[in-house]
Order: sequence, then C-alpha cells, then structure tokens
Amino acid sequence: MRRRLPILVAAGVCGQVATLRAANAALVKIDGPIGPATAEYIGRAIQVAEEREDACLIIQLDTPGGLTDSTEKIIKRFYASMLPIVVYVAPAGAKAASAGCFITLAADVAAMAPNTSIGAAHPVTMGAGGEEKTDDVMRQKLEKAYGSYIAGIAARRKRNVEWARSSVVSSESITAEEALATNVIDIIAKDIPDLLEQLDGRQINGRILKTSGATAVDIPVTWREMTLQILSHPELMMFLMLVAMYGIIGELSNPGAILPGVLGAIALILVLYMGAILPINVAGLALIGLAVLLFIADVYATTHGVLTFGGIVAFFLGALMLFNRAGPGYRLSLSYIIPATLVTAAFFVFVVGAGLRAQLLPAKTGKQTLVGKTVAALAPIDAASGKVFIEGEYWNAVSDAPVAVGDCVEVVGVEGLTLKVKRKAS
Repeated sequence: MRRRLPILVAAGVCGQVATLRAANAALVKIDGPIGPATAEYIGRAIQVAEEREDACLIIQLDTPGGLTDSTEKIIKRFYASMLPIVVYVAPAGAKAASAGCFITLAADVAAMAPNTSIGAAHPVTMGAGGEEKTDDVMRQKLEKAYGSYIAGIAARRKRNVEWARSSVVSSESITAEEALATNVIDIIAKDIPDLLEQLDGRQINGRILKTSGATAVDIPVTWREMTLQILSHPELMMFLMLVAMYGIIGELSNPGAILPGVLGAIALILVLYMGAILPINVAGLALIGLAVLLFIADVYATTHGVLTFGGIVAFFLGALMLFNRAGPGYRLSLSYIIPATLVTAAFFVFVVGAGLRAQLLPAKTGKQTLVGKTVAALAPIDAASGKVFIEGEYWNAVSDAPVAVGDCVEVVGVEGLTLKVKRKAS
C-alpha cells in the first residue's frame, strides 16, 4: 500500500493538471480590418494554443472586412487545425461584415454577443471616380465565385447555406438574434465567461470541451505583428509616399540639405515594402508619377499654371484609385486625399519651384561672372599670351585672333587663371 501511495498521489496531481490545462481557453482579439498582420497573428495563435493544449481558441472579432487573400489564409488555417476554433463577434455593437462574415462562418463554433450584426459580404470593386461600380459581367463572376465559396464554408460547418449565399449576392445583414434563429450561428453569449459556460460539453473534432469555469488566457501580439499591422494601413503608406516624394525631390532641388534625402530614402524603402503587402492599383501609382512630372515641367515651361492644374487633377485621381481594389478598411477617404493633394501642389509650387528656379539663375559670384564683360587689352593678345585688367585684378588672356594694345575684347570663357577673349568693336 505504501508503494502504491506515491503513484496514486502522482496520478491525482497529473489528473488535476490535465484538468486545469484542458479548462484553459486561448483568446485573441481582432478589432479592425482583416489583413496580412491579422492572418499571421491568428495563425500563430492557433499554433500556440495547440502547443499549450488549450481547450479551444476564442477569436473575439469586430471588423468591417478586409483583404480576400488574408481571409482565405485564415480559413485554410481553421480547416487544417484540430483545435476547436470559436469566433465570437463582440462586444455589443460589433460587426462581422464582409471578410468577417466568411471567417465567422468558417469557425467550428460561431458565437455573437447581443446587439451585434453579421453579413454584407458582397464583393466590391471601385471605379476611377471612387464610386462603387462593376460591370455586369464582372459583378456576376464575383457573385458566383464568392457565393459558392461562402456556401461551401456554411455547408462544411452545417450552417444556413442559403443565407450565406445571400450575404454575398444580396448583401444580406442580420442581427445576432436573427442569426441564431436561422442557424447562421450557434451561440449568443453576453461575455467571455458566458461563452465558456455555453461551450462546455460540446463535442468538436473528436474532443469534448470542458470549459465550465475556465479562464480565457490572452495571446499577446508580438512586436513583428504589431509593426506589420501598423505598416498595413493605407493612410500610413500615403503619408510615407509623400515623405519619400518631398524628401528626395527636395534634396535634388536644394542639394546639400542631406536630411530630406535621408528621410526620403527611408520612406521610399518602407513604401516598397508596404506595396508588397497591400493591393495597390498600378494605374493610380502611374497617375501620381505623372502629377510629379507635370509639377516639375511647369517650372521650366511658361504655361501660366496649366501644367500645375493638370498635376493637381492627376494626383487627386491617382490617390483616389491607389487602393480602390482593396477591401473595406483598406481604402483612402477624401479626408486624407484632399489635404494630401493640396499640400503636394503647394510643395511643388513654392518649395521645389523656388529651388529649381534658383538653380537656373545666372552666376552672381566667382569666375563665371566675368564671362560677357568687355575690357581693354593692356598688352598685345594672341593665342599664347596677353594681359587684361578686370574687376580690380590682372588676368592672363588669349585670343584666336591677334588683338592690339587698347583694343576692346569680350571675355568668352575662363580656363584656370587665363581668360579666353575675342576682339570686339569699340
């Protein structure tokens, strides 16, 4: 009996530890657009929860939508994991719109808080003017493609397939109460503890959840994910694009400042990185480049502001189109585009224009100021030697044609300490 006692104690302790570990639930909170940072964060959270052998992973979601690629990566990660995934649309007033609707329906358990909504998953593309529009053929293709995609998700999770399809085709959106009544979601919970109580006893992927009285443990965002999230904002990319533009062109128009060039180069590198993770419209980028060329050309050409006006229009349209293929939450609003356009126009007119015009002015100091002046020869001037007195100094002078003493000559060039002159009529 004494030999068995340690074994029984150890077994009891292990059983208690196993129960505690099984009772824990991992928790991540997504508040904002779905993008590459979100996909990476959720993917890592699933891996961490699996390694900790948590009972489930709860994703508290509030999103207006996001990027299609990132949404598909998240859904594929759901399917590949044996860990029960719970998407909980919360807190009150939150929504799972567009991409959020796909993600919610793809979870093992779909839950919502009271006074939340889900739906409006219709794919949208934008026209050049910024208004929502697609031609009929493209609209039908998108509806069929994403309608079938979300219907397949709903069928896999045994949820309302018809409503899922209508959320894409007709942009249907419903409340949490309606979603529960129509088999779109599984649970309505007022908070996380209530959700854990209702999850208790459910069988998912061959395991029975034991979450009654459990604790939801946060999985914090890493510095890399936080940085990636910050760099996924189109407003920041527009700002960095302007910094790169102002810095590099400002350095070229006013050589020697150094700091603008350094800041512009750093901003340009960040813009190139962000361009690899954000869906940029090449036409919008080309229009912004055209605007820069028009602003600079107006400095050299006398167009009375016509090219500058064209540059303003091109920049505005380019900024409007730059992110028009992105999902909700990844588009620039007019509150950013209009000030950026006005500031850019002012920068090129007053800063760059002044710098370039200053470079075009004739030299006012140094040897080059001697060119064009007329003086009398102090000694005979030929191709080898000669002498003139100009600006209070004696200069050696040479001329292709012989010049007599006292004849007037015009300075046509400077080579070291010798002036090249030519005979000029008195």
